[in-house]
Amino acid sequence: MRALLVCNPNARRVRQQRAALHRELERSGIEIVRELGGTLPDGSLGVDAIVVAGGDGTMVHAIRRAIAYHVPIGLVPLGTFNELARTLGIPLDVARACATIAAGHRRAVDVARVNGVYYLNEASIGISSRIARLQMPEDKQRFGFLAIVATALQAFAHSQPMRIEVGFDGGFERFRTVQLTIANSHRFGGVFSVADAAIDDGWLDLYSIEIHGIVEAFSVARAILRGSRESVPGLRTFRSHAFYVKGRSRHRITADGEPAGYTPARFELLPKALEVFTPE
Repeated sequence: MRALLVCNPNARRVRQQRAALHRELERSGIEIVRELGGTLPDGSLGVDAIVVAGGDGTMVHAIRRAIAYHVPIGLVPLGTFNELARTLGIPLDVARACATIAAGHRRAVDVARVNGVYYLNEASIGISSRIARLQMPEDKQRFGFLAIVATALQAFAHSQPMRIEVGFDGGFERFRTVQLTIANSHRFGGVFSVADAAIDDGWLDLYSIEIHGIVEAFSVARAILRGSRESVPGLRTFRSHAFYVKGRSRHRITADGEPAGYTPARFELLPKALEVFTPE
């Protein structure tokens, strides 16, 4: 198998595992014909697959070319959360992840898109977007998950409700929220796992957090622990094939942790548009 390797050379785990990564790819019969550290170039790839070594944010940069040239993606999870790998059952161990790619079993998954940016897990407006903006790469490399927790607390302390208008299949709503998430998968945010959702179910799920007091905070926390997709006090949910979101002000959007422009924006689904190597 001839493959293009896409990785984030500044990521701590990529630097630590680079030698093992190349060794295991070669041992698995995967020939790396080119290695890139960022956005893929235009033009034909001339490979059988794209191998992404990194986290969910690194994956974002490879999706467009994989779809355009009809090649599958193999993931070697070397990120912080590795939501996609956990969703698809891809081993977190480098050797086993490479062996999974070499085995050749593919799974077609849905892809979401906003402002021309493709994503697989979730896009966010509000607190999550602020966390991504405040997170310093050097802190994340040094402290890992603890740095993300510290940044999240900082973002919550300065959060202000947003006035949002949302259009969806057959409906329209206007409300105030501190966090809006448009999810493509049942796993996102590092801690959320929703029972009634999947990365290949043909739906996008919108979650709006609207906590006004301690009672609603407990209600939302209980819903998260149960993995519920149903609306409860403090948590508003919708399911649709597409969402249109705008607000009184422009709001930053992140998609799988990467910048994805501003509102107003349309979030749309491309059903089973991407193939990923997964265990059988």
